[in-house]
Amino acid sequence: MHPNRRQFAQAAVATAVLPLLPQVAGAQIGWPQRPVRLIAPFSAGSTVDAMARLISTPLSALLGQSVVVDNRGGAGGNIGVDAVAKAAPDGYTLGIGTTGPLAINPSLMARIPYHPIKDIAPVSLLASGPIVLVCFPELPARNIAELVVLLKSNPRKYSFSSAGVGSTGHLAGELFKLRTGTHIEHVPYRGNQEAVTDVLGGQIAMTFSGLPPLLAQIQAGKLRALMVAGDKRLPAIQDVPTAAEVGLAGTEVMPWYGVIAPAGTSPDVIQVLNRHLQTVMARADMAEKFRAMGSEPQTGTPQAFSNLIAADGRLWADVIKRAGIPPQ
Repeated sequence: MHPNRRQFAQAAVATAVLPLLPQVAGAQIGWPQRPVRLIAPFSAGSTVDAMARLISTPLSALLGQSVVVDNRGGAGGNIGVDAVAKAAPDGYTLGIGTTGPLAINPSLMARIPYHPIKDIAPVSLLASGPIVLVCFPELPARNIAELVVLLKSNPRKYSFSSAGVGSTGHLAGELFKLRTGTHIEHVPYRGNQEAVTDVLGGQIAMTFSGLPPLLAQIQAGKLRALMVAGDKRLPAIQDVPTAAEVGLAGTEVMPWYGVIAPAGTSPDVIQVLNRHLQTVMARADMAEKFRAMGSEPQTGTPQAFSNLIAADGRLWADVIKRAGIPPQ
């Protein structure tokens, strides 16, 4: 499953060196002539909201029109993505697409009001970042090998928390269980903060999460990081091995973020947006800000993004089915 995803990601990165269009490219196709709306399908203050606001200012400068962030949170991102899917395909409505509403929710939820392939035109990836597995420091396992032995010796004794049913942390845990042949009870919370708090207190053995909510606690020794579920180590926790390094290649979980448009949007508009986004994400200050949120800048062609959405959709459909997660 995962080699294909890595190939798509590598292809996306490789295409980031495409030559840049001159700033007048948009004018040559008569677009844009008024402000552009950028829908963030999560609430104000969320990571997705922060990313949308970070790119909106430099993108406005390149387009010559304001890019206005519009928060449409709810239903795990579905409400905002549906607003993009149902908007006029005229280039004036864009959105931030993420792993949840585009690759997980179509298999997790009994019904969603859009099709992640037919109703969406991918523009470009922005970034991706791995899930990190951490545990309560008193847990008698100092590495992944010891953790697997502990879990197999004590079936159903230990639990893991996540930010909610169907979150990337939840599915990372289910993928880990399937790959290692272990059983860990899943305890869903209403967000990352609550999920981490009970691991800190020892009520829950471990959690799977993006790095930002974990970093300070790892550095303070209040959480023990066991694995980075990505293809390379993270600079902030350089001593923590990757999944492949601990013998668990195939358990990489890399939540991603990208810009999407309604299906039917002009290819010329998509091309202009794609190249401007490459310019924005190549800026050193932008890369630094995205890395501070636990994500690595990663652009690419619309086709590479489309391939990644489809590949992750197949991956998570398989995990959801094999884990027996009922429709939500």
